[in-house]
Amino acid sequence: MHAPHFRLDGKVALVTGSSRGLGKAMAFALGSAGARVAFNYLNDEALAKRTFNEYRALGYEGGLFRASVIDEAEVQRLNSEIVAELGAVDIVVVSATPMQPLKRIEDYDWDFYQSMLDYFVRSPYLLTRAVLPHMKEQRWGRIINLTSEVFKRGVAPFSAYSAAKGAQNGWSRSMALELAPFNITVNMIAPGWIPVERHANDPQHEKDAYRSLIPMNRWGVPTDVGGACVFLASDAASFITGADLHVNGGMTVG
Repeated sequence: MHAPHFRLDGKVALVTGSSRGLGKAMAFALGSAGARVAFNYLNDEALAKRTFNEYRALGYEGGLFRASVIDEAEVQRLNSEIVAELGAVDIVVVSATPMQPLKRIEDYDWDFYQSMLDYFVRSPYLLTRAVLPHMKEQRWGRIINLTSEVFKRGVAPFSAYSAAKGAQNGWSRSMALELAPFNITVNMIAPGWIPVERHANDPQHEKDAYRSLIPMNRWGVPTDVGGACVFLASDAASFITGADLHVNGGMTVG
């Protein structure tokens, strides 16, 4: 009996918000495993092009696509463009995110709460609807939501983000059961605080405080999340669905 493998040759993967940070790490990891990766961005075209050129320089296959993943028409267009250039999407990794300020409940307004729900519930809903006909037809698919440890840890003052991540978690669990009969898995990767570009100006005392709590006694790095993504996308994880895989060195257990 052959052991399950982690190669993704012949698969097409879409990673939203993949110009930088954890999205970039997951896109590069999927490309290194043989997938043709659709990089998605919205605002910073120059950064997106630099990232994609870096990716192509490694010999990986893929394409670069601009679209808002919270707009239904844009998502439909994005899917059509990927199909035309790379082929039908087999793997969706939902990673795009808005800014995530920590604020007291009195300092939020509903528009900000709604922006969190748009990215963490509306976006995976729209993306899944767009790619689902192909996945159901071939009876194989992978949907991977980048969630967060904050839902389990109850981080404060972070209510808008935490609430939306909780909703994303619930959506993923329900979809996992709905799509399981079609051999389509729906899983979550919940990173801890893994410093990337957007954390460059975070207060050092806050970084030190978090770092002191990590049981594995080191910072997580983006490739830790990339490896988890390849695993969940591969045939090695074909019997895993509805999982919430915490990549945080033991900050949350059980």
